[in-house]
Amino acid sequence: MHSDLPKVLHPLAGRPLLAHVISAARQLEPSRLCVVYGFGGDLVPQTIAADDVIWINQTEQKGTGHAMQQAMSQLQNEAITLVLFGDVPLVRVKTCEAVVHQAAKGELVLLTVDQMDPAGYGRILRGANGNICGIVEHKDASEQQRQIHEVNTGIMAMPASKLSTWLRQLNSDNAQGEYYLTDIVAMAVADGVPVSSVQPGNVFEVAGINSKKDLAQLERIYQRQTAEQLLEQGVTLADPARLDVRGGLKCGRDVSIDIGCVFEGDVELGVGVEVGAHCVIRNARIGNGVKILPFSHIDGATTGNNCRIGPFARIRPGTQLADDAHIGNFVEIKNSKIDAGSKINHLSYVGDSTIGKDVNIGAGTITCNYDGV
Repeated sequence: MHSDLPKVLHPLAGRPLLAHVISAARQLEPSRLCVVYGFGGDLVPQTIAADDVIWINQTEQKGTGHAMQQAMSQLQNEAITLVLFGDVPLVRVKTCEAVVHQAAKGELVLLTVDQMDPAGYGRILRGANGNICGIVEHKDASEQQRQIHEVNTGIMAMPASKLSTWLRQLNSDNAQGEYYLTDIVAMAVADGVPVSSVQPGNVFEVAGINSKKDLAQLERIYQRQTAEQLLEQGVTLADPARLDVRGGLKCGRDVSIDIGCVFEGDVELGVGVEVGAHCVIRNARIGNGVKILPFSHIDGATTGNNCRIGPFARIRPGTQLADDAHIGNFVEIKNSKIDAGSKINHLSYVGDSTIGKDVNIGAGTITCNYDGV
């Protein structure tokens, strides 16, 4: 990643990669949610700050098997253990549920996928009967094994009681000198435990991030998926490829969004809202029938119905616009209440103020509470 920031903290759609994975895991309602972290130290748990997560520091990075060994004390024998990865952010809950459901039958279940270019991935080995009999990492694979296109994604589930036994048997006798979690597959076969596979609905679900290029590619996939969901809900998008949602976006009926708009945090757009090109809206609630003209920024504000904002307007946190308020070009509003029907049409700054109904503030007006100190 060429960055001092731990990989799992790099943002995708406005949230750290790891936050996406934790969000998916939470929806499974686990009895325990553990995260094993290493590079970056305590910056990872400090940034995510999740009270329901058990944080486990892997002080030495000796492979995926070694990481799981650090969490052995948290395993509950009667439970199913699902293994996810902090740099695989787009895995869907439905896919995780399928893996867990199959593991509940007493099986070791692998999430596998067929890759056109499997270089770098562990290959799935199957016997003459088609059953999985092992996984070989790319660096340890023979030329014949490297021709296999079914690969291991790393995501797997199994009864915790069996996992504990297998983890104790891991060794580092391989090309990397690491403890491979994938070695438990051969152990399961030797113990007579069925090893099965599940495949995701889309390959992007299991795509890992190892570079800024990977991150950018998954960002566009995520945004395209979000745009398709909005279109299915009836939102009009001028160009689905030029939209960024970095949080949650709720839209009423007949909402239209022009190109280049960015939505951050929790944003709600009421019925009939029109958002012009290149607007940025963050943590805001927009009333029905509001028209937001191009290049306007709204942050931490609420509006009533039928307001008109912009172009080039900036609405800052704490601002409340009542019905039919007009905020025009090059106007900045900060922590102020603008009552119904009032107009601030151009070139003004209104800060820490209360403006009554049907007030007209002319160009060049400045109000603020700064006392010079």
